Amino acid sequence: MSHIAIIGATGRAGGQLLEEALRRGHTVTAIARNSSSLSNRAGVTAKDVDILDAAALENAVKGADAVFSAAHFSGIPAKAIIEQIKQAGVKRLLVVGGAGSLFATPNLKVIDTPNFPDEYKAEASAGSVYLDTLRLETTLDWTFLSPSALFVEGERTGKFRLGQDNLLVDETGKSWITFADYAIAYLDELEKPAHSRQRFTVGY
Repeated sequence: MSHIAIIGATGRAGGQLLEEALRRGHTVTAIARNSSSLSNRAGVTAKDVDILDAAALENAVKGADAVFSAAHFSGIPAKAIIEQIKQAGVKRLLVVGGAGSLFATPNLKVIDTPNFPDEYKAEASAGSVYLDTLRLETTLDWTFLSPSALFVEGERTGKFRLGQDNLLVDETGKSWITFADYAIAYLDELEKPAHSRQRFTVGY
């Protein structure tokens, strides 16, 4: 089993990654601005960290086999996480991505579609920049998993499809994935890497 660090472990995506990791027998360093809700969990070392505090983040992830980052993109430059992970000697970074940079149709990204909500554009744009930064990274073994358009609470089914750069849509025209099933897909990737230095996506 691996020891993993999860940045943003108290959020909805990070929380499900934590649960799935523990379910599979991994140990976790749970990193959040306030991680007190996780401090008594078996298999979890909870650490309060300001992600923009470079030394604190480096110390928090040191010794991990891999780091999941489920932090929001807005206000946190990609390098603030990437560089500290490298400084800590961790070789692998798995980023919780967004759907905005996926292609809805050839040459049209989801973020550029007419109905893309204005309130999500800043975060989606920052996520695209983060992905572009990773694509220039030459030493870190990174993966960026984009969820479907709707990333929601719901059932853990274990039944989903994987894709690459195109938005996945089900037979009803809906593009969605639950946090729980997203976590299954990402822990599968941790344990059996198939998308080294790639972005991929998951949906129903």
